[in-house]
Amino acid sequence: MPRWACAMVVTAALAVDVSAADRLEVTVTDAGLGHLAWAGADLLKDGRPQVKRVVLEHETLDGNQQKTYAFDKLNVACIGVGGQGSVNVKAVSEENIVAVCDVDEKRAGKNFTQFPRAKQYHDFRKMLDEMDKQIDAVVVSTPDHTHFHPARQAMLMGKHCYCEKPLAHSVWEIRELTNIAKKVKVATQLGNQRHANLGMRRTVEAVRGGVVGEIREVYCFLWGSRGMPAVPTEFPPVPPHLDWDLWLGPAKSHPYSPAYCPYNWRFWWDFGTGETGNWGCHILDIPYWALGLKYPRRADLDEVPAAADIDPQRTPKTMQTRLEFPAEPGHGKLSLHWWHGCPSKRIFEKHKAKNGTVLFVGDKGTISAGFDGYTATIFDGSAPKTPEATIPPSPGFHLEWINACKGGPAATCDFVAYGGPLAEGVLLANAAFRAGGGFEWDAEKLKASGKPKADAYLFPDFREGWKV
Repeated sequence: MPRWACAMVVTAALAVDVSAADRLEVTVTDAGLGHLAWAGADLLKDGRPQVKRVVLEHETLDGNQQKTYAFDKLNVACIGVGGQGSVNVKAVSEENIVAVCDVDEKRAGKNFTQFPRAKQYHDFRKMLDEMDKQIDAVVVSTPDHTHFHPARQAMLMGKHCYCEKPLAHSVWEIRELTNIAKKVKVATQLGNQRHANLGMRRTVEAVRGGVVGEIREVYCFLWGSRGMPAVPTEFPPVPPHLDWDLWLGPAKSHPYSPAYCPYNWRFWWDFGTGETGNWGCHILDIPYWALGLKYPRRADLDEVPAAADIDPQRTPKTMQTRLEFPAEPGHGKLSLHWWHGCPSKRIFEKHKAKNGTVLFVGDKGTISAGFDGYTATIFDGSAPKTPEATIPPSPGFHLEWINACKGGPAATCDFVAYGGPLAEGVLLANAAFRAGGGFEWDAEKLKASGKPKADAYLFPDFREGWKV
């Protein structure tokens, strides 16, 4: 099924009456797809669609029903177009890219110039001010510390927003963006692209279907030990292709160093959120989705690191944290462990389970899962049941958001219902590590208790000129 990304015409063969004043939506099924033609007749006037949207209902190769929402292309502004930003630019490039913004012209590369009609900016604030009426939606793909301000300003101006994980740099920022999205009612999507994988859908169905009974504990693992980069000792001049002050944005002032930019910012607390913010959103996505998790009541440590291992500047190479959730509809009281850079073999051996990225421990067995599927093991040796496939495939992760912007259903990782709570949980784990111990968490009041040091890691300290 092709992406119908422009305004469409339904011919007389479909007997669609578009002359009626109340005709706001046209639905076309597979039977009518052959009668679609490009713009130029009944549904258009002066090059603009005369219906609110065209809904294309079609059947995928595996027999699932799917809808695609099409009408005028969105006018999209992309903020941060190098690195992961280039992936996001490509994913939305069938819409109208009307503006591109990046503080580093070299890092931005061809994405800064390949759209001849797109205006080029270094400062997103100037872009949004000058192009307010020309922009429908924004894609934010900057370093973690500069997610909040462009996403906040864009949504307050009524723009739809796609923002890379982990949504923001602190728990407070995430909650603010979630509240704004809820109030303004714009379409949003957290950049958790693996959420579109078919294998994850099958895992969610197995957990929800009770294949291994009630889940009491979940372990999430990331191998590797990235973190604690070398502290820079030399600070060369800022390269001419980079606006260093804009790159710093709301972070406290630092001299320029290639140790921070263009990539290793991720492992410095002033700019990034470590492997927890990098991979935690992807991996914890599996249990959050499967169990319908929202807000934990406690963030804690499975292993308390030595004080010397909690660096005030740099993110760690290893971490063993835990989120405690109260019993709620969809799950009982449970512990969710997030470990990275730590041996996981003993956990799988303890539960006689196959190695995986995520381990669900139920009262009847275990599910070892990854992004591509799962393996279930029943404690009594019986064969696990295979639940019916009930979660439809994604039309494409970015297309979910584009469809939502055009009036379709909310994207699966929208900030309000899902992406915000997931990202908050990820950063709560970071806060427990940095505070050197656990704390009770009142999600409604956004308040930690039992560990006063935690507050410093839950709320931002924007430098002058960036306070909100």
